[in-house]
Amino acid sequence: MRINDGESFEAFLRRFTKRVQQEGIVSETRRRQHFEPPSILRKKKEASKHRKSIKATLKNM
Repeated sequence: MRINDGESFEAFLRRFTKRVQQEGIVSETRRRQHFEPPSILRKKKEASKHRKSIKATLKNM
């Protein structure tokens, strides 16, 4: 990214951080910081689905 003409550094920094958040760069690097085998990823995904279904069931009662 380049600073536009007449743009302050603070405005550029806000624009930069907004772009980084939209593209998910920070969350992607945190996710890739430590390797997790596919089996553990599947278990986490299944546990997340289970928690969400329980929460939805309790909400509808």
